[in-house]
Amino acid sequence: MHIDLRQLRHFIALAEQRSFVAGAQAVNLSQSAFSRSIQALEHSVGCPLVDRGRKDLAPTKQGQVLLEHARRLVSGARQMANEISQFNGLEAGELQFGCGPAPASGLVPRAIGRFIGRYPKARVQFQVDDWQSLSKRLLNEEFEFFVADTRHFEADPAYVTQRLRPRKWYFCCRAGHPLANRSSVSAAELLSYPQAITIRPPNLRKVLVQLSGRPDYAPNVECESPFSLMSVVLSSDAIGICGAYSDVFLYAKGDLVRLHVDELAEDQDALYTRYGIVSRAAVRLSPLAQAMIEQIKELDNSDDHDVCGLENFAI
Repeated sequence: MHIDLRQLRHFIALAEQRSFVAGAQAVNLSQSAFSRSIQALEHSVGCPLVDRGRKDLAPTKQGQVLLEHARRLVSGARQMANEISQFNGLEAGELQFGCGPAPASGLVPRAIGRFIGRYPKARVQFQVDDWQSLSKRLLNEEFEFFVADTRHFEADPAYVTQRLRPRKWYFCCRAGHPLANRSSVSAAELLSYPQAITIRPPNLRKVLVQLSGRPDYAPNVECESPFSLMSVVLSSDAIGICGAYSDVFLYAKGDLVRLHVDELAEDQDALYTRYGIVSRAAVRLSPLAQAMIEQIKELDNSDDHDVCGLENFAI
């Protein structure tokens, strides 16, 4: 059996895109060349790898097995090339990691900015997604690590977690909002306005259930992007939430106002995130991954980003 990495990359693209046309575009091949590569791979393994009778071109059982191994092999080959080039002193290579929406709105982009200043030859790819999707991609060896909520991984021996500083989040509104000049507001007043928030983090959902008294509470507008949500808040009477030190506040330019809610104690645990860095146990991180993690931790521990905190916009 002869299989080369290019064929495996092409099969991964087909499995992800579920289309020969889109798969070919993803790897910059003509459709005919892409199809020949998949056919050659199927000939090598002696069986069909996708069900061509289905519209979504789902992998066959053999294809699912091959896909699992293909992702590991392609990831391993990439990591091997990266480590060799880095140990040769080239400070080059490719780094892939994941990130949750909240750290992607401030801490991680600033860490990347510092990182590429130190490693200008490095290529960085980071994907923003929820922790469930990030964990799957980590186990599939698409990432070396991710930055997100760690509470689901801290007790699991399959993972290594490195906590970052807890980040407090706040309810907020636009500066011209009817509640903006109030020293505090009640939960009833807060919830009388549309809510434009994300409730994926369990601690945020817990607070909203507490304030509303409804276990099935759902916001009026829900989105994973902090910047998109703040655009809604700044252009309406909707109430939003933002974590401290988010770059959202830089772009809001003082137009966001923090709201104090009577029913919420300032030191309530649910008002704090528990973000950190998650990687696989017993898997060595590449030098570039280690350098990026150190940069994230260094920035997280510094005080020079406090100027972005919502405390500076509080009433």
